[in-house]
Amino acid sequence: MAGNPDRAGSAGATQLLLNPWARSSGWSMANTARVKGAEAMFGNVAGLSAVNKTEVLFTNMQLPGAGMSLNSVGLGQKLGASGVLGVTASVLSFGELEVTTVDNPEGGRGAFRPSLSNIGVAYSKGFSNSIFGGLLLRVVSESTSNVRATGVCFDAGIHYVTGEQDNIHFGIALKNVGPAMQFSGDGLAVQGLLTSGSDQLTLQQRSGNFEIPSLLNIGAAYDWHINEMHRVTFAGTFVSNSFTRDQGIIGVEYAFRKMLHLRGGYQYETKDDAEERTSWFTGPSAGLSVDFPFGEEKKSAVALDYAYRATNPFGGFHSLGIRISL
Repeated sequence: MAGNPDRAGSAGATQLLLNPWARSSGWSMANTARVKGAEAMFGNVAGLSAVNKTEVLFTNMQLPGAGMSLNSVGLGQKLGASGVLGVTASVLSFGELEVTTVDNPEGGRGAFRPSLSNIGVAYSKGFSNSIFGGLLLRVVSESTSNVRATGVCFDAGIHYVTGEQDNIHFGIALKNVGPAMQFSGDGLAVQGLLTSGSDQLTLQQRSGNFEIPSLLNIGAAYDWHINEMHRVTFAGTFVSNSFTRDQGIIGVEYAFRKMLHLRGGYQYETKDDAEERTSWFTGPSAGLSVDFPFGEEKKSAVALDYAYRATNPFGGFHSLGIRISL
């Protein structure tokens, strides 16, 4: 029974699979070939090169049924004529959890706060009017008060744009490639007596290694410019996962005057059965963005983004974000 997809669940650091950004979550990350700006540091880092000058964004994702939240910030800064430097950070919070032991299974010995976080540094560059590429290095951390695991991984991505109106997009992104991680710390130690009456000894245990959930995204998108006021974009992405079943994602976005954006998506997983599904996403997603342009040429904007994705369990999650583009 070894091998993909039967080794689903054997990877760690799976918070790397959570899309922290509301805009791309609205169509289930179907826009691998078209994601732009600082949020591209999750979907396809090549899209970071679309930052005009400076872009800052913040997103809060809430999972009410699980009592969890994910807070993320991103920054993109133009360097030179075609390069962009980006920084991103995400922290997953679980709130306070009861401390339980073999002797105290009901708790009552206080609480602790687990922390899952990652920080990434990226660089993206436009090599021509049609080809864009980027690389990202990410540090991953998982910890409690006395146990910690730290690792590194990298992403790489390419965008290709063609068509009379630059309306045909292709993208490939390789994500979460890195060495195995391992937990260590005092929490893995056990104290006891070797024999009756002997001194107390400490036995330090070593945890096994676990792999990071690497994957490959291959996507395409087409912009249908109805006129200067209306645009409809159709997008699709194939996700090849190393530790779960492969997925297919389709999405559509409608834009009015580059100010109002409505989008929806659907994620399909092979053997998409409630008992056999390896992802908590049940398929549909939807999102809304409102941009408020300002400046002489209206190239700067403040935007509000919202997204909802259906899940089982936990009954779905909500993402709300704000971005400032200069």
